Amino acid sequence: MSYERKILENLRMPTQKEVEQALLKSLFKNNGVIKEFGVGEKVVEEIADDFHLSEEQRATYLETIYRKENRVKKSNLWHRLLFRAADSLAKKNLVSRPTQTILLTNKKEWMLTEDGYNQALQLLHIPVAQKEILPIKSYEVEKIVKKMQKQERKENYNPFENKKVVKTTRETKIRNRAFSQVIKEAYNFKCAVCGMKIYSPDRLQWEVEAAHIVPHYANGKDDIWNGIALCRLHHWAFDIGWFTLSDNFKILASGKIKNLPTDLGKLGNYDFIGQLTKEDLMICLPEEKEIYPHPNAIKWHRENIFSQ
Repeated sequence: MSYERKILENLRMPTQKEVEQALLKSLFKNNGVIKEFGVGEKVVEEIADDFHLSEEQRATYLETIYRKENRVKKSNLWHRLLFRAADSLAKKNLVSRPTQTILLTNKKEWMLTEDGYNQALQLLHIPVAQKEILPIKSYEVEKIVKKMQKQERKENYNPFENKKVVKTTRETKIRNRAFSQVIKEAYNFKCAVCGMKIYSPDRLQWEVEAAHIVPHYANGKDDIWNGIALCRLHHWAFDIGWFTLSDNFKILASGKIKNLPTDLGKLGNYDFIGQLTKEDLMICLPEEKEIYPHPNAIKWHRENIFSQ
């Protein structure tokens, strides 16, 4: 029995498979990414707590003797076990390595792949269909997000998808999630109209939604210039034409609002629909002008969805 194996057994450390499963769960709970396993990193202690590791189990070091160099190298046993588990997951294409992730995010992190995401859901007994609404990042989705962010804004932008483009169901779902992620992040997870920003108690879902300006049913693109972040109520009101936008991003309210019965469109004493009629009401926009909604998409919405 090797020196390391003997210590692992004597300390009754978790098996590599158990640590791999714990890492997948931890990645899910941390939005799909975790940092490298350095001293003091929160995730290192969180997973140790999940296993109820003792202080001895957390603090034990392995000693490797380099006789030719006449030195002893020490490595923390728990950190080593975490790294080996992550390395094994990477070899199975369940996570991306920090050397890969940094090229996308400029951060050295382990990130779930789509296959790793599926396994994490299975371990947590969450239906795969939930991927459509959860904000968990994956390497494949992040690649599309970065591509969307780097696209050059064009004055003659066409917000309509080429009908000749054929995509698989998997490609479509990944791109839909990338669109949702890039729009919500651009608006800092706030509704562009009312500023609502709230997540679920478990912090796994944001209330805000990524709304298409030219909708899918009209062959609208999943592009950053064809999207806007809206709360559920304003998303509905935008989609059915109660309001639209001017080219300078002022809210234009439907003239039919004034004909509504007085008991409609209200949340208690708050006139949800009526407040859209205020003069010079502007939406909140992303920090970068290059990712503002495109006038061509807005023009289509005014002409085809808006109920004047």
